[in-house]
Amino acid sequence: MLGNPRRVEHIMGFPISVDIRATTSPLGSAVDHAFDWLREVDARFSPFRADSEVSRLNRAELTPAELSDDFIEVLAVCRRYEERSGGAFSVRLPGRGLDPCAVVKGWAVQRAAEALMDAGARRFCVNAGGDVVAAGGPWRVGIRHPDRIDQLCAVLAVEDAAVATSGRYERGDHILDGRTGEPATGLKSITVVADTLTIADTTATAAFALGADGPEWAAAQPGCEVFAVTENDRVFRSAGLPTG
Repeated sequence: MLGNPRRVEHIMGFPISVDIRATTSPLGSAVDHAFDWLREVDARFSPFRADSEVSRLNRAELTPAELSDDFIEVLAVCRRYEERSGGAFSVRLPGRGLDPCAVVKGWAVQRAAEALMDAGARRFCVNAGGDVVAAGGPWRVGIRHPDRIDQLCAVLAVEDAAVATSGRYERGDHILDGRTGEPATGLKSITVVADTLTIADTTATAAFALGADGPEWAAAQPGCEVFAVTENDRVFRSAGLPTG
């Protein structure tokens, strides 16, 4: 018996839900540990917490040699996508300190999902503010219309994959083009399906920062499928997008 298979907590500024439908063994405290991990990540990586590793590094209270292995892993992902996007994706912008949040969310939720899998969860979904890790399935994941809150653009059929969307419809112009320091233009929203949420979320953010070139760039990334709506309401859909 799974008991209550769904749990929701508010962490990192958005709701995170875990919905477990099938396991190979009792999970015990695995779900508690997953949420504990996400709270730990928020405490360690938030640039809005004065005692976080990020804030301490920005104040030069930590040296690169003192960074945790997790922090080093996150920074490696940041550098990889900055290079791949030609600088459009950047976690260091003029006048601002280091802010790796564009990577941390997907990376942390992916790690939580992998821990649940290791504990015996087989068919489950972790939803972090609309970005999803789906195991087993298929799971139906809706892509929100960027202009009409009560409508969907498409519905995906996802199994053992992750889905992430970047757009301006909830948080406004929060994604900047690292090449200019100005808000990214050219897209209303872009959704990426990939093997992990680390890849899906970071690719979606980098593609949005790239603007009109973003959908083609994202679709060319290994293992990524893409759905995007441009500022002039044109739709881009990669050939292998798992709609259902």
